[in-house]
Amino acid sequence: MEMSQQTYRRYAQAHAPRSPLVKDCLHAFLVGGGICCAAQGLRTLYEVIFGFTGDDVGTMTSVTLVFVTALLTGFGVFDNIARFAGAGTLVPITGFANAVVSSAIDSRAEGYVLGVGAKIFTVAGPVLLYGTVAGTVYGVIEWLLARL
Repeated sequence: MEMSQQTYRRYAQAHAPRSPLVKDCLHAFLVGGGICCAAQGLRTLYEVIFGFTGDDVGTMTSVTLVFVTALLTGFGVFDNIARFAGAGTLVPITGFANAVVSSAIDSRAEGYVLGVGAKIFTVAGPVLLYGTVAGTVYGVIEWLLARL
């Protein structure tokens, strides 16, 4: 039986389970907020207990979040958290770390050079590229506007 694309779309929408939107948003909010609270706790810990100041506090917090996310991704724990929280785990630095480590894990069977080395940034690469280009363009525009 041949179906048109529109007929198939209606069929799929009629049979697809409805997403519990309020529950999903609540989970995302709580987990994303929890990650942010944990980051603030780390920041305070590094500042008060260890005496870091200025940019060092932010750097240590970021490095710790990336390390913990990479570790949890490697053990398969972060995937369970992401399944529960959805977009709540996409707090930029943890989502980025998860994307990089997941790509590395998925391609490790192909070897370290042609697998992990070549494909580690398949997901995160566009973010790096377009983020860098956008930052450069913004910087040039800002510089030009300051000259006027």
